[in-house]
Amino acid sequence: MDVDVIIVGAGPTGLTLATELGSAGVSTVVLERLNEPSGQSKALGLQPRTAELLESRGLLDRVSDAAIQRVPAGHFAGLRLDFSAWDTPHPYMIGIPQVRVEAILEARAADLGAIVLRGHELTEIVQDGAGVVATAGSQRLRGRYLVGCDGGRSTVRELLGIEFPGLDGRLHMAVTDLTLTGPAPTSWSIPEMSPSRSGKGYLAPIGQNVYRFLFYGPEQRDLSRDAPITIGEVDRALAVSFGSEVKASDIRWGSRFTDTSRQVSTYRHGRVLLAGDAAHIHSPMGGQGLNLGMQDAFNLGWKLAAEVKGWAADGLLDTYQTERHPVAARVLANTRAQSVLLMPDEENLALRTIVEELLELPQANKFVAGMMSGLDIHYPLPGDPHPLLGRRLPGLEQRTGRAALLARGNRLRACVAQWSDHIDYVVTQRDLDAEAVLVRPDGYVCWAGSDVASLTQALSLQWVQREASGSSDR
Repeated sequence: MDVDVIIVGAGPTGLTLATELGSAGVSTVVLERLNEPSGQSKALGLQPRTAELLESRGLLDRVSDAAIQRVPAGHFAGLRLDFSAWDTPHPYMIGIPQVRVEAILEARAADLGAIVLRGHELTEIVQDGAGVVATAGSQRLRGRYLVGCDGGRSTVRELLGIEFPGLDGRLHMAVTDLTLTGPAPTSWSIPEMSPSRSGKGYLAPIGQNVYRFLFYGPEQRDLSRDAPITIGEVDRALAVSFGSEVKASDIRWGSRFTDTSRQVSTYRHGRVLLAGDAAHIHSPMGGQGLNLGMQDAFNLGWKLAAEVKGWAADGLLDTYQTERHPVAARVLANTRAQSVLLMPDEENLALRTIVEELLELPQANKFVAGMMSGLDIHYPLPGDPHPLLGRRLPGLEQRTGRAALLARGNRLRACVAQWSDHIDYVVTQRDLDAEAVLVRPDGYVCWAGSDVASLTQALSLQWVQREASGSSDR
């Protein structure tokens, strides 16, 4: 089978990438080793920036309909963060199990022509200057590119011998999905996690009498990663957190994890790229992992599509590394910092007290909330300095994954005629503090101003010129 792009892994990252490529007309096959979705939801929340991106693709309503609830605040090691200080239409987290997000993305990917092959475990990768051959069981595929979105224990990474440097974990935790007897919370709240509350856990409803319980303490620290999670262990942790009346009646799924953090140094290896947990892992503190991987896919998707379609300027695909690697490195750093604030010793408790006081200051809280939510991402793009350059511009519909030039009038229309295959010209009354703004398919501004020469240069840095083929209006 010949295809433009092979994606390995049908998790949120791989399926998001499949939808992005499909919207650009790129043929895609997703290889997934599991025969069917596991039904297990490792992640439970979508951050405000991810909500903005899903809205731009027309998917947010479906996600909201499948969600359990909106969570009006975020947290940093259990300390409350206020998203409303940021200019966003979605100053909240969306509480939704990962499996529901995957189902929505897989349906959209199928609508766009992507093929998901389940029960196909990757066993070999061979690449040359023109493409990649992937073998999965009896299936042999050739693609122009392959993207590993296959998780922290990535087969793609292992087959290519890519090193995964980082730090081993120190904080040992457990997570379960369970049913309960006795009184239990009916809605989500900020996790009550603190080193002064040894064994304190976080309980969130995720279904009809089904709860996600995350907990840690001395007992978890002394147990092996492979040790089964028992009802007795869970009941002891529930008693510490919620009293002896709350007990587990059934454990549906459980896992142990640490705050291990690792990141590959290079996201691209010839015609193979890595995204999501295949490129970086960290503790789940603050609910960032699912979002980090999906936003990797939004950044990579349009660039890879441009490369496949012959629209990409030289070096565009390599900006995936230069833009996303620092973002993930920052997440690794802040999750390690959160782990330190949860370590049960007096020094860390003193540090936590200081951080708690700092987060009561509006500017400090806004800074950390922006970092945790992805709302503060600022890509270092070339061009004349402007407050919007390299920053997100929410509220723009980009369902087809095209770029857009937002302008107050028609003066600049002729400037984008040679790029009209993949750029929309949008006349807007929006207050942009500029005559026009060029927004990439991933919602980030790559030019703002009024100068024709600088606009042409910005266009040339992203896309190859084509002959004028008319203009597209919305």
